[in-house]
Order: sequence, then C-alpha cells, then structure tokens
Amino acid sequence: MNPILECQGLSKKYTKDTCALSNLNLILERGQIIGLLGPNGSGKTTLIKLLNGILRPTEGKVFIAGLEPGIESKKIVSYLPERPHIDKNLKISEMLHFFADFYNNFNCNRASRMLSDLNINPDSRLRTLSKGTQEKVLLALTMSRDAELYILDEPIGGVDPAARDYILQTILSNYNENATILLSTHLITDIENILDRAIFLQNGRIVLNATVDEIRMSQGKSIDALFREVFRC
Repeated sequence: MNPILECQGLSKKYTKDTCALSNLNLILERGQIIGLLGPNGSGKTTLIKLLNGILRPTEGKVFIAGLEPGIESKKIVSYLPERPHIDKNLKISEMLHFFADFYNNFNCNRASRMLSDLNINPDSRLRTLSKGTQEKVLLALTMSRDAELYILDEPIGGVDPAARDYILQTILSNYNENATILLSTHLITDIENILDRAIFLQNGRIVLNATVDEIRMSQGKSIDALFREVFRC
C-alpha cells in the first residue's frame, strides 16, 4: 500500500530570493496523528497549500496515496484551512446539505451529533456565531468526512481552553485507525498528548521528524520543551 503522503525534493519559491520550502523530502505512513510544528514563516502553510493543490511546487513532487494533488486526491483529503472561505450567511443546516452533496464520504449523522454535543442550533447562520463557535462548526464538518488524510491548520487556535479538550477528543474519535491526521498548531502543550509523531520545520526545511516516544526517550523532555529549545521560544 502506498504511504498516505510523500514529498520528493519539494521546493517552493515565491520570488528569486524568497524560498518558503527547500528540497523537502517526507514520507508519512497511514494511521498516525502528526504535529506539523514550527515558528511563523517556517513553511507550514506553504506545505499545507502544496498538499492541497492550492499552490504548485517550484521543484519536486507531492503524492497523496500515490496521487498528485488534484480532483482525485481531494476525494480522500479533508482539509480545514486556518481561514476557511465559506459563505457565512448560510445556516448550519444548509452547510450540512452542501457538504453532503459535495462529498460522497460525508457522514451527515456524525456531523449532526457533534453539533448537538456542542449545543449548536442547526438553524443558526454562521455569521451569527462567535469566532470560536464558527471554528467548532467547521471542524465538525471536516471531521465528518470518512477521509484517508485530514489536514487541520490551527484547528484549536480560536477556541476557548474549555472547548479544546472536546475538540481534541472529537479529532481522536472521528477518524478510522487507517487514516492520518496532519495537524498544524502553535498550541503544542494542548495537543502533544494526542500526537504519534512530530515534525519541526525551520526556514523551509525539516529539522526533526520523529515519533513522540523517540523524542521523549532520546531527549528526555516533552515536545513543547524541545520545541522551545530548538526555536528559542
């Protein structure tokens, strides 16, 4: 079986002197929750956009389950961008119907259950909800697809601390064991207990790619502590 994600010599230049990613090589297997971690400007968002076919690489290749990013790969990738572009005048119920019509692998019952657990009225329009509640809605929709790869860009950045545990539990309980989650966040302390692997990006290059257990055994410290040491936070 193909790995869920493979990057071969992946580079992205925005200008002659601005290189967001440089000769990045990466293979991710199925059935993992992976933290994509790095300071601002490290290349995380560029990599995520390349994986989703929003950007095209300057050099190198990307494969999602053996497919180059495109129509077929989008069928198996569920992507939550940091700033989703969605009509905020829609009712939540209308968004459910939209996702159900657009994605064959969308589980409407699962989405409805999560929204009910969060006490979100399906008759509410997205624009009437707080920023944090809007993010909960979009995460519920994203995790209600039976995808092979979930790419979540800052999924807990805008929600209050009390809601983060529920959201992380939602992530854990709503993907199958053969799927992979790639999760980008600055809130490392909140998510490191659910991670199987951590990838550190710096200046468009991978400076660490290891399992959480390997890091703790070899470094004798948490992911958050190692991150602060590497990036001098």
